[in-house]
Amino acid sequence: MYQPDCEPQIRYRVSRMNRVTAEEGARLAWRGLIAATCVVLTSSAALAQDRIYRCGNEYINNAKDAQARGCKVVEGGNITIVQGTAVQKAPVKVAAASPVTPRQDAKSDSPEQRARDSEARTILQAELVRSEARLAEQLKEYNNGEPEKQGIEGRNYQRYLDRVKELKDSIARTNSDIAGLKREIGRLPNSAVAQQ
Repeated sequence: MYQPDCEPQIRYRVSRMNRVTAEEGARLAWRGLIAATCVVLTSSAALAQDRIYRCGNEYINNAKDAQARGCKVVEGGNITIVQGTAVQKAPVKVAAASPVTPRQDAKSDSPEQRARDSEARTILQAELVRSEARLAEQLKEYNNGEPEKQGIEGRNYQRYLDRVKELKDSIARTNSDIAGLKREIGRLPNSAVAQQ
């Protein structure tokens, strides 16, 4: 038969049992996690207890080899060594010095080669003249680091400083270009100079 007075007591007991079970489950989970962590730590410590010996730049953990080779025990922190791959050396090919044949000598002195050298020299010299003219314009605008202010630069000093820096960088690039052109002209054979 139905008794309304007993129902609330039963519900309380059931919910209390579930709560205790959940708390105990959490405790058991923590205990299991701690136990697993201890097992992992003790097993890794057992593996890491081998002594490490240093033989010059080589590390070994074999005691017999270490004693035979006179290696020293490494004390202190953990050592991690990653073996690299061996570099394969290519055989060195030594070419025998071949005597200069008349054909090679004639090739460098051929009229076609002299014409190419002369044309290259002309192009490089024209580029050198243009670069020197550009440098003269840049130096004139730079005005020893104090170029005239343009437009908004009178009110915005940072813009003026940025333009001065750009001019200075541009002058440095042009100087580098001129030095490179002079080097290239100097590398050309002197026979092209004799033709001019």
